[in-house]
Amino acid sequence: MSFVANARMYAVAPEAEAAWRALIARVADAAGVALDYIEYPAPQPLEALWQRPDLGCVQMCGYPIALRLADVQPIAAPIPRAPWAEGRAVYRTDLIVRADAPFRTLADTFAGVFGWTVAHSHSGFNAPRRHLLRYRSPERPRLYREVRKNLITARAVLDAVRDGRIDVGPLDAYWHTLIRHWRPEIANGLRVLESTATAPMPAFVAAPAMPARDVAALRAGFAAAAAQAWFAPFGDALLIDGFAPMTPDSFAQTLAWDQEAIAAGYPEPG
Repeated sequence: MSFVANARMYAVAPEAEAAWRALIARVADAAGVALDYIEYPAPQPLEALWQRPDLGCVQMCGYPIALRLADVQPIAAPIPRAPWAEGRAVYRTDLIVRADAPFRTLADTFAGVFGWTVAHSHSGFNAPRRHLLRYRSPERPRLYREVRKNLITARAVLDAVRDGRIDVGPLDAYWHTLIRHWRPEIANGLRVLESTATAPMPAFVAAPAMPARDVAALRAGFAAAAAQAWFAPFGDALLIDGFAPMTPDSFAQTLAWDQEAIAAGYPEPG
């Protein structure tokens, strides 16, 4: 059985996807694991990709891993080259508005229009929901007069804020960092009001059919990548400092945030 690789989640531009593809090939070659890179551009649903039986090395959000949306074996996650990551495989969500908007604090956006991506997204749903919990009260159980749901992708959130269709929206901070690196003109005119706490970074995962020895070899290969002579150009292109091994237990925090919001009677952000 052959296995596939894909980096759709952080393929913010063709140059970024090319770097991911080449980096995966380097790691797989060193690990002695054969992988076929496939393209899977938006708006094709990530859920369908994650449920493929031939996953070998595909990026997947940690929240659906914790929710067991698909049966997968986590391999490793990138360590973003950002001060807020502090050398760990973590990320956060930026709550963005237009640069020319009158809002100075997140509370200023309340009673406006909020948007989110999909209900199985950590950065686009679970993290902002938990962040907004602190602002709720019995007198104000809902914060926004309108919520635009199922915007699907980070790019769609960015565009909705820029176009004025929503006042504020959640943006994966690592995705935000990459898009400003590769396509700064797309993110111009936006600013961050607040950012959420950090949580475990999306990981490369494999399907259960991937042999355990291959999963272990890839996990070790990613962990050792930053020390290889070939890594520096990839680190610069993808703004990462290496990778950390991941297991299903690595994403328990995302499930705890979900349970906290549900217990508070706040099933959706808004």
